[in-house]
Amino acid sequence: MNYQGFEGSFMGDASRISDDACLECKICWYVYDPAEGDDIEQIPPGTPFTQLPEHWRCPQCDGDKDQFMVTGKD
Repeated sequence: MNYQGFEGSFMGDASRISDDACLECKICWYVYDPAEGDDIEQIPPGTPFTQLPEHWRCPQCDGDKDQFMVTGKD
């Protein structure tokens, strides 16, 4: 994945994001939970954030993936 990189996302180092990590949009606070997936984009439950398609954006505010930060709630 091509992250612009910021501290909350481990500076874009996807290898440091666990498959079960929840990530939160820093714009609107939407939380992507891999256990739930994303019904809007038809992302099945169990899909890690690092495996989301390149075109995926926040379903609430349309923010880029690089606007998400790890919540620490695994």
